[in-house]
Parts: sequence; C-alpha cells; structure tokens
Amino acid sequence: MNWLLEPLGFEFMQQALIIGLLVSIPAATMSCLLVLKGWSLMGDAVSHAVLPGIVIAFLLGIPAAIGAFVAGLFCAIATGFLDQNSRLKEDTVMGVVFSGMFALGLILFNYVHTNLHLDEILFGNILGVSWQDVLETGTVTALVLTIFLIRSRDIMLFAFDPQQARIIGINTRFLHYLLLVMLSMVIVASMKAVGIILVIAVLIAPGAIAFLLTDRFDQMLLIAILIALFCTFTGVILSYHLNSATAPTIVVLMSLAFIVAFLFAPKRGVLKQKSKNIAIDMK
Repeated sequence: MNWLLEPLGFEFMQQALIIGLLVSIPAATMSCLLVLKGWSLMGDAVSHAVLPGIVIAFLLGIPAAIGAFVAGLFCAIATGFLDQNSRLKEDTVMGVVFSGMFALGLILFNYVHTNLHLDEILFGNILGVSWQDVLETGTVTALVLTIFLIRSRDIMLFAFDPQQARIIGINTRFLHYLLLVMLSMVIVASMKAVGIILVIAVLIAPGAIAFLLTDRFDQMLLIAILIALFCTFTGVILSYHLNSATAPTIVVLMSLAFIVAFLFAPKRGVLKQKSKNIAIDMK
C-alpha cells in the first residue's frame, strides 16, 4: 500500500494523476468512435496540426489552447472539404494536410522566439501541470462528455450506420463536424498531459483494445474507459518508482494491454482463433 501512496505525497504527482485521469475518460470515449468509424488517422492528423495554432496563439497573446483548438478544427474541416471536392482518398488528403500544417508549425516555432519548449508540446509535461491546468482539462472533459451524453444515440447510429442515420432524418453532416469539434477539444485537453505526438496512442489504444474484447458498444465504451483509467493510474505510479517519463510510460502500458488483447481476447484473439482452427482440423 505504501508503494501506491508514496508518490501521491507530492503535490505535482497528485496534479499529474488527476489530469491524467481526466484526460483518459473523454479520450477513451472518442477512441471508441474513432475505431468504429475508421478515423484513426484523423486523430493523428488533428493532433499534429495544432502546432502552428499554438505558436500563432503565443504571438497574438491568447491562450495556447485556443490556438491549438482553432488549428485542429481547421485541419479537420479542410480535410473534409478536400475529400469531398477532389478525387483523392481521405487518408491521402489527411496525410498532406496534417504534414503540411505540422511542418508550418515547426518553421514558425524556429522563426519566432518564444518561451515555449518544443519537447513539452510534442511529448507533454504531465509532471509540470498546475491546478489551473487541471481545472481547464476538467472543464473540457465535462463539456465533451455532456455533448456525448446528449447526442449519444444519434452519434452511435452515425458511427455504426451513417446511411441509416441519414435515411431516418438525422443531420449527419452536423454530427460529422460535431465529432471533429469534440476530437479537437480532447486533443487540446490532452496536450499538457501527453503532448501532440503521444496523444494519438491515448486516442486509439483504449478503443482498439475494447473492440477486440466485446461486440457491444456499451460494453466497449466501459472497457475502454476502465483500461484508460487503469493504464493512466498505473503509469503515473510506475513512472515515479522507475524514474521514467510519465506520459510514455502510460502509452507503453496501453500498448502492452493491446498486445495482450490481440493475443488472448476470448473471441478475436489470435491464439483463440488458432486453437479454433486446430480443433476444426482435428474434426
């Protein structure tokens, strides 16, 4: 028990744990939707595209979170526009847009002298957050979850069967951009904790693991959130005792959990499938 409680005796560890847990819930929720809709690369694109927004926000003297949100949302909307008005596939468009915006961000960052640290933007600084950061992240978490709960049925149908959603009169275009707004909000909330490089793992791994473990969306959502919370809590504690970087430790735990699920999932695990094939061959 002392092994668990010792790190929490420090205020910076308390702040790191709280903001990590706050990020885990909306990230796991969005993770399920991204996996079901095949939007994994969209999360990667938006997370990389926020860099120029952060630098421009610094130049304008406004909060970095606002600049990051605007840049991320611009990337998502530009991707949708180019996808609908060109012959290129969506993944190609996303690759061009997010790499271009990320490169622009690096150029601006090197050209403009700021007090920002690139390592903290890319990989986060969860041990350096303040209670103000915790409050801001909690606000974003509450807002994203509120939106999801209010429109959960429409969002679920849109994720599983967008054509059916359109037939019964649901405004799928609105839901499309609503999900992009929610995604941008979660990425902005996650920047302090895991940075724009590692945020993609937090946005994809919980949903991917849960997808391997269940066929029902409600169970998938619950499993994803529990996995994200467990890996975050364990990662923060382990990073203290191992003297390792906190955010990468959390991501490594999520990756290990995915490998375990990939191999041993009751229905979709590779080893389970092989044992079924062997049993069929023996018959």
